[in-house]
Amino acid sequence: MTAAALSPALEEFKTIVGGIVTTIGVRRLDAALETCLNRDYAPQGAVFRKLSGLLAQGMNDGWLCQREAAGIRFGRVIKPGAEAGLFSVDVVRMDDVVGPHHVHPQGEIGMIVPLAGAPRFDGREEGWYVYEPGSAHRPTVTNGAACILYLLPDGAITFTGQ
Repeated sequence: MTAAALSPALEEFKTIVGGIVTTIGVRRLDAALETCLNRDYAPQGAVFRKLSGLLAQGMNDGWLCQREAAGIRFGRVIKPGAEAGLFSVDVVRMDDVVGPHHVHPQGEIGMIVPLAGAPRFDGREEGWYVYEPGSAHRPTVTNGAACILYLLPDGAITFTGQ
C-alpha cells in the first residue's frame, strides 16, 4: 500500500469530490450546471476553500500531479467507477502555459484554483466551468499559476495532436 493510499487528506478529498458528484448526478453538462456549481460550491464557500486546501496539500505531499510534461504537472486521482461515480477526476498545475489540444467527447466539468498571481484559465477566473459534450480547446493559463481539477464522464478525453 502506498503512502498516498494511507493519506487522510486523500480520503477527505475523495469524500468531498464524491459529494459534489452526487450533486451533479445525471444532469446535462451545460451552462445551467455551471451556474449551479458556482452557486452551491462558490469559490468563497467552505467546500471550495476546503477542496482548494486539499489540492495544495496533495501537490505538496505528492499524491497529486505526480507526472510532468511540457511544464504542466498532472495526474488522474480517481478512475471512473470509483468514488466519483462515472467521472474520472484529474488535476493539473499550469503556470502561464498553453496545454495540448483535446476534445471532450462527453463534456468536462472543472474547478479553477489560483495558486500564484492573478491566473485565468481559458479566460476564466476562480470558480467552476462546464464544457458541453463535443467541446474542444487548448487549456490555457495566463497571468500566473492555477490548479485545475476536472471531471470527465467515463474518463473520456481525446488528444488531437493539433
